[in-house]
Amino acid sequence: MNLDPDTCYKAVASHDRRFDGRFYVGVSSTGVYCRPVCAVRTPKRENCSFYESAAAAEKHGFRPCLRCRPELAPGHGLADISGRLAQAAATLIDEGFMAEGSVAALAARIGVTERHLRRLFDAQFGVSVLEYAQTQRLLLAKRLLADTALPVTEVALAAGFGSVRRFNDVLKTRYGLTPLALRRRAADGVADRLVFELGYRPPLAWEAWLAFLATRAVDGIEDVRDGAYARTLLVDGGSRHLGWVRIEHVPRRLVLRVTLSASLARVIPQALGKVRRLCDLGCRPDVVDRHLGELAQAVPGMRLPGSVDGFEIAVRAVVGQVISVVQARRILAALAERAGQALPDTAPDSLRFAFPTAAALAALPPQTLREAGVPAGKARTLQALAQRVADGTLALDAHAPPEQTVAALRAIDGIGDWTAQYVAMRALGWPDAFPGTDYALRKVLGVSTVRAMHERTAQWAPWRAYAAIHLWHRYEAVKDEMKGAQAATPATTEPETMT
Repeated sequence: MNLDPDTCYKAVASHDRRFDGRFYVGVSSTGVYCRPVCAVRTPKRENCSFYESAAAAEKHGFRPCLRCRPELAPGHGLADISGRLAQAAATLIDEGFMAEGSVAALAARIGVTERHLRRLFDAQFGVSVLEYAQTQRLLLAKRLLADTALPVTEVALAAGFGSVRRFNDVLKTRYGLTPLALRRRAADGVADRLVFELGYRPPLAWEAWLAFLATRAVDGIEDVRDGAYARTLLVDGGSRHLGWVRIEHVPRRLVLRVTLSASLARVIPQALGKVRRLCDLGCRPDVVDRHLGELAQAVPGMRLPGSVDGFEIAVRAVVGQVISVVQARRILAALAERAGQALPDTAPDSLRFAFPTAAALAALPPQTLREAGVPAGKARTLQALAQRVADGTLALDAHAPPEQTVAALRAIDGIGDWTAQYVAMRALGWPDAFPGTDYALRKVLGVSTVRAMHERTAQWAPWRAYAAIHLWHRYEAVKDEMKGAQAATPATTEPETMT
């Protein structure tokens, strides 16, 4: 990433939120580094230096600002920077991979050699992999001390430090502070939950994003009410941790308030990582909306609804083939009830089951799938899919290569291009995926062939997934307008294929 000092300083002076998380400014007169949006008085130009990452700023001797809190800055999207592999590795580190893994294991996870990963990291972030990982541990610990009442021992373990003594020593050496000095406030009085704030780059089309998920919410797994989204969460952090999350918008602060159940305290980085992907918090709406032009004008800041589990999205896509959304929701709820792990009684009443794991679904007898309403053909497809995910031959997460993953999905009997592209959109977060055979998309664009669809949508590459969300939103608006006119006339129904 090439940082032009003059451009960076202008962004700092104007508190330009488009640059939040894109770089950090070190201030020599104070010894701290800040986000470009920090509310303190703008430092003099001669006192400023600019860094690609928080880790690079700390490598040069700066400590994090306690006011703007660099750990709260938005991250990057998959197509947001040139170093996609480096960013994939950084995301894994952010989510706690290095707590148990090594640099070699991280390189293998993203499909490169260890030497190549080290080169990528140095070029992209200006630091080594281990330096980046150490900074992220400290920033997470800083956040946990400031935002929760977790005991220091729990904070040290959740942040990936092997012992409290090691944690105290590193904190004192790097920041010159003790855990008590960073403890900003006491517990919020609720012992069974943890509350965090995640920043985003405005604008954010929260209502449109929420409506998309509300239409597809599965009873027992998800709940949308009072302007908030809640769902069950199963996180694998060496062992499985079952809990729930609630997400609400705080527009005045330009953040999402994320509430996690206390059962997820040991896997906070992984849980927050899932929320970031679900809400597409790495998006740069200024770039996407400018490219989409007129299509994005009605609803600026549209996000790509992601996922907390790629396998879940794939199952939703298969189940939803050629049936209505309502029918698909009913089948998915029945599957969760039969194969999903039940949440404890302390969970909200509307959240009862975790979505079934790949191993659990692969092991279901065919009769159980039929009882849940899954036709025989789809049942075979689901179990073939589940088996590949369970045995590790198919990965469905944001770090999987999209082209190869789409090809691997299409090789499964019963999965066509629509399903594979939908999974690439939501599970992989691939911004140029586009389910061109979708009925609603063809209807709203007024095209009848796949070739015509590709010709019409080529102008929106490489952000066609965002275009699809805008077009689905338009289709829903048109349907609502037509309901009154169609009420008195018998009408045939078309499959919505919008799972």
